[in-house]
Amino acid sequence: MAEATNDAAAAPAAQTPKKKKIKGKLSDLPNRIHTWPYLVRMEFLCALVIMIVMTVWSINIDAPTEQAADPNRTPNPSKAPWYFLGLQEMLVYFDPWFAGVVLPSLIIVGLMVIPYIDINPRGNGYYTVKERKFAVSMFMFGFLVLWIALIVIGTFFRGPGWNLFWPWQYWDPHKTVALTNVDLPYQLGARTQSAMFLIGAIATLGYYPGLAIVGQFLLRKKPVYQELGAVRYHIVAFLFLMMMALPLKMFLRLAFNTKYIWVTPWFNI
Repeated sequence: MAEATNDAAAAPAAQTPKKKKIKGKLSDLPNRIHTWPYLVRMEFLCALVIMIVMTVWSINIDAPTEQAADPNRTPNPSKAPWYFLGLQEMLVYFDPWFAGVVLPSLIIVGLMVIPYIDINPRGNGYYTVKERKFAVSMFMFGFLVLWIALIVIGTFFRGPGWNLFWPWQYWDPHKTVALTNVDLPYQLGARTQSAMFLIGAIATLGYYPGLAIVGQFLLRKKPVYQELGAVRYHIVAFLFLMMMALPLKMFLRLAFNTKYIWVTPWFNI
């Protein structure tokens, strides 16, 4: 609205009467309006329309359900509902406790702490890319690239045996893939348990908190770090590095058949 007001003030005198009339109306509008009732009313109407469309759609189109479950005949592959396929795909790259508990919990915690790590007061009430470039880009990357992409992979690229298939390939139930997934310390030459433990610990702790500390040192004089402070910086760095751990682990698994980074008697990462 402010831009529209400024543009209207700087409009050349040669404009047509119609354009002057439109810009004059825009300049009369207030820069801000109350959330209630203007925004809430519009959100309620949108929700109502979507609910009606979904209800009509669900009445007229049958859900693509499969046959009743038969304990004597396990489907191959046995897939979760589509909205959980991203979670099932993460189980390929991490231990169940990490893929099924830690990462989903961090998603919820990350959403909860957003109001406490947001340092941009100009973005209050303005949910635009211009005011929230970092937040919007991180959300789009986490939701579209990491979550939706995993659902697409699990739906269209995972066939029998949970093997990867290209869309034009036949899903051969007898396909066998001789994958040799090896832990990272073994790939780096470690052959004893102590050496593998030590290399895995260095690699894992070097990623976090190592990279976070290096970033803190490099950004300590930058305005963004001064505004964040040490505590909020480390919260943001922790959440960011945990999010980027997924594509990094996927790359290592698919490109180098790396199974785990750190193998211990208690947990594997």
